[in-house]
Amino acid sequence: MKANSALNNLNWCTNCITMSTRPRITFDERGWCNACVWAEKKRNLNWDERQVQLESLLDKHRKNDGSFDCMVPCSGGKDGSYVAYNLKHKYGMNPLCITITPALTLPLGDHNLRAFIVSGYNHISVNPDHDAMRILNKTGFIEMGFPYYGWLISIHTAVIRMATAFSVNLIFYGEDGEVEYGGSAETSKNAIYDVHYQKKVYLEGGYERVISASGLTASQLNFFNFPDDSELNKHNIQLTHWSYFENWDPYRNYLIAKEHCGLKEAEDSNVGTFTNFSQNDQALYALHTYLMYLKFGFGRANQDACIEVRRGAMNREQAVNLVRLYDGHYPEEFIPLYLDYYQMTQSEFDKVLDSYANQDLFEKIDGRWVAKFIIK
Repeated sequence: MKANSALNNLNWCTNCITMSTRPRITFDERGWCNACVWAEKKRNLNWDERQVQLESLLDKHRKNDGSFDCMVPCSGGKDGSYVAYNLKHKYGMNPLCITITPALTLPLGDHNLRAFIVSGYNHISVNPDHDAMRILNKTGFIEMGFPYYGWLISIHTAVIRMATAFSVNLIFYGEDGEVEYGGSAETSKNAIYDVHYQKKVYLEGGYERVISASGLTASQLNFFNFPDDSELNKHNIQLTHWSYFENWDPYRNYLIAKEHCGLKEAEDSNVGTFTNFSQNDQALYALHTYLMYLKFGFGRANQDACIEVRRGAMNREQAVNLVRLYDGHYPEEFIPLYLDYYQMTQSEFDKVLDSYANQDLFEKIDGRWVAKFIIK
């Protein structure tokens, strides 16, 4: 496709500002993206029926002997804290919360995780082999343009492995990003999903490729391997998202986590966006959203603004202005940290970034990729 053609075919949702370059995005006859269509549908969804489904699922797994009956992956941020709070205090479950420690934690994230634990939760931290995590993250960065791919693998694989170790058969993640933010609708009517869906969607079909390319040994990969089907069937692990059962609202989650779990927001807005209350746990997230920008033309500010529009907290014009102001920030604050972690030179690092820059949408000027388009 020629650059002019790509730019001419570029468009944004007429309700929010989701770009047509987003993977698995679709638009209806009004020009609304599938995430906005879903937000509209949620207003008339039979949540009472889904509440019944939730209570039935919880009763199926509820234990009365004091042992853990569900698991919640949680970084100490707003979403996992909200899910754990509801399971414990609203539904009387006994959740075991779990954190897979990311590679480059931030002080605020460390504080929030500790505050969450102190607020009254059983919690375990899993720290996979440091070199294995670094190599997988670097391999994912190079092979897929995904700078924390090793950690992404482990928040699926290690969580399942620990669930089987503790005989916990029900795992609650927060929101279903595919449904909430525009993507596959496979799970919009199904509460439970499986490992094959995790590999295909959340690991973007690159799991086997990155594992193979890493050259790591079996012992190093212990926490990065999925249990085989026979083991999964033996334990009957059920994976689900809290957002299936309740109208998902990230800002409400933040308020609950702040009030009940000790969550603190950043003093200033986060790198590359106007918000300060989410994704405060790791430095690699800023690189992830910058690569997202280079690949597809939208970054962290666009992502956050779309959520705010859908929940009615801002209008489209405000969202456009914020994206023009914040989106596409090169995370220069963290570059020395990234180079040290990946054990790369600046030239090697830049070469990877350049390989993922969509040259239909960007041109390089004075060493930085600059958009050829203006959001509208």
